[in-house]
Amino acid sequence: MKYYTVGKLVNTQGLRGEVRVVSTTDFPDIRFKKGNKLLLFLEKQNQPIELEVASFREHKEFFILTFKGYPTINDVEKLKGGDLRVPETDLIELDEDEFYIHQLIGCEVFTDEGELLGTIKEVLQPGANDVWVVKGKGGKEILLPYIDDCIKQVDVQNKKVICHIMEGLL
Repeated sequence: MKYYTVGKLVNTQGLRGEVRVVSTTDFPDIRFKKGNKLLLFLEKQNQPIELEVASFREHKEFFILTFKGYPTINDVEKLKGGDLRVPETDLIELDEDEFYIHQLIGCEVFTDEGELLGTIKEVLQPGANDVWVVKGKGGKEILLPYIDDCIKQVDVQNKKVICHIMEGLL
């Protein structure tokens, strides 16, 4: 089964079993809702730890969570550094023109004139819009903004993207 990261447990917060989580999901209100189950993957453990969210709140650039059965700092200290993940079966259904990043990675990118530019290797999220990093011929990276003027068609089923190269992109 595949698992997808929704957050990174970066530190403890206070003495009452709270932890700081950096969210990597567009749906933190759903993923970190009280009662939800998350799997914690730690580097030196073979099996993930199943955690049930007891509470969550937003605090600056973090989400502060507590987990059922982990009431003190001593209980959560050993969880630091782990990735919070959900199984593929728990992915939220997206609208027609929305995609998960993992669906875009590996897609071949063609111009609207049919020229192969390369393959999407990464998606950056710097601000107003995502930027798709395409590994082009000879290893050259091409940065494509995810905007209507540039990205014309996305077919994640067939791993194919059609784009319009705007002036100054190449």
